[in-house]
Amino acid sequence: MDGGLYNPLTVEEVFRDFLGRRTGLIKALTTDVEEFYQQCDPEKENLCLYGLPNELWEVNLPAEEVPPELPEPALGINFARDGMQEKDWLTLVAVHSDAWLLSTAFYFGSRFGFDKADRKRLFNMINDLPTVFEVVTGAAKKQQKEKSSVSNHSINKSKSNSKSRASESQGKISKSEPKDEDEGLDEEEDDEHGETLCGACGENYASDEFWICCDLCEKWFHGKCVKITPARAEHIKQYKCPSCSNKRARA
Repeated sequence: MDGGLYNPLTVEEVFRDFLGRRTGLIKALTTDVEEFYQQCDPEKENLCLYGLPNELWEVNLPAEEVPPELPEPALGINFARDGMQEKDWLTLVAVHSDAWLLSTAFYFGSRFGFDKADRKRLFNMINDLPTVFEVVTGAAKKQQKEKSSVSNHSINKSKSNSKSRASESQGKISKSEPKDEDEGLDEEEDDEHGETLCGACGENYASDEFWICCDLCEKWFHGKCVKITPARAEHIKQYKCPSCSNKRARA
């Protein structure tokens, strides 16, 4: 059930395991939300959402062995699917996913005899990342905006719709070799972007990566996370992220 499971021995290995599982869960609740929604059929038995160490996810029945090899995620998430607003249901699953991630990480810590210093270091590494809940609800982005007072995004959004997408996409790619006369401004822009989190994987902005912003929810994404290249972005008049596209399709 837990494909790719390995036995972490160090704090760094446990954290890598945590990162992989976290990335898988965020994909299920954002970019892969349509597939996740369909798999959580209320007519099926008790289902769980598992994040895997290889950054994938799966919806499956709970482990049959007692006690299980790892702590189990929330049971029966599919039963609540049609009894709640989709946004509220995804938020609930995200909260339980955060609890499961922490329990799994510290299960490993206990299993491999981490001392107080190791446990504290592991927690601090995890705590530096936004939670799955914060990524799914957009709270992580709001918190970063409040801290850095980023205004660059709203400026980009106020551009005329008559401008080509090509010129807009250029604003979403940090210049790797800025001109000397604009070096100070470019550094300030990189600092602002550095506080931005990808709406799919939750990782920070990097100046050497292509990013694109959803015109509906205004979340930013790595191009690779939503399968959009700079060349393709030039021909998109209004970009809608997978989550917004799925919501409009079901409306």
